[in-house]
Amino acid sequence: MTEKFVISCEEVGQRLDRVFCNHFPEFTRAHVKNLIDDGKLFLDGKVVKAGQAVKEGQEVVCEIEEVKPLDAQPEDIDFEIVYEDEDLIVINKPQGLVVHPCASTKSGTLVNGLLYRIKDLSGINGILRPGIVHRLDKNTSGLMVVAKNDMAHVSLAEQIKNKTCKRKYKALLEGNLKNDEGDIETYLDRSKSDRKKMAVSDKGKLAITHYRVLERYPKTCLVEFELKTGRTHQIRVHAKMLGHPVVGDPEYGHAVKGLMGQQLHSYSLTFIHPRTKKEMHFEIDTPFQRRRKSEE
Repeated sequence: MTEKFVISCEEVGQRLDRVFCNHFPEFTRAHVKNLIDDGKLFLDGKVVKAGQAVKEGQEVVCEIEEVKPLDAQPEDIDFEIVYEDEDLIVINKPQGLVVHPCASTKSGTLVNGLLYRIKDLSGINGILRPGIVHRLDKNTSGLMVVAKNDMAHVSLAEQIKNKTCKRKYKALLEGNLKNDEGDIETYLDRSKSDRKKMAVSDKGKLAITHYRVLERYPKTCLVEFELKTGRTHQIRVHAKMLGHPVVGDPEYGHAVKGLMGQQLHSYSLTFIHPRTKKEMHFEIDTPFQRRRKSEE
């Protein structure tokens, strides 16, 4: 498969590998170097170094091998089903569980568990993401809705797109926020230093988050977040921007010994049922709140 693009005036002077990654975010700069070393990436028909500064009008051509899709297999994966009917399932995803298979995680995902426990799932997202309407990060726990058929999938996806599906999160933050509540409005884009991370930028996609402090502790605070937009790592990046990253977040804050990752939980989910048209609302305690109650 051949991919081509022409260097724009905004990209003049940038490194070839960085420009390529801006066009294809799924690639890392190390991957780009490998493509160059293998003679599969060309600048104006020539093989150049990854750090080559590009000029306006130059053509980038890359030969990319098509990756055959992974075939997700049923596996006995432990997760809680909160609600189920003929059209959909609401699950409580545990921390540490990847939602669907990918190049780096081929098994042991929520999708593998769904295929083991549920006979029919919507096929709209293909064999790797059957029934998956939205996702949570690996180390973010909490409520997700999964579609059993295409009718439900289309309806739920439209609700998420139109922001009529309401999702609220609770997070334990480092330190204490100055204000009891507020709105954060920024643009988010890929981090220039690490393509796997997001960063506040003067361009990219608009990201709006409302926050409200629920409880204050000596060294942390429990905060509710409501997304007005749904961007990758949005809450985690905005918490970092406030100067109070999510506790245990190794990418945007600090890893904590004994914690698997960020203490962020999707605790509230509200949507209109695709068939009955009735409002469905679910809430569930966060794992860190349950731990605190058990210690009291």
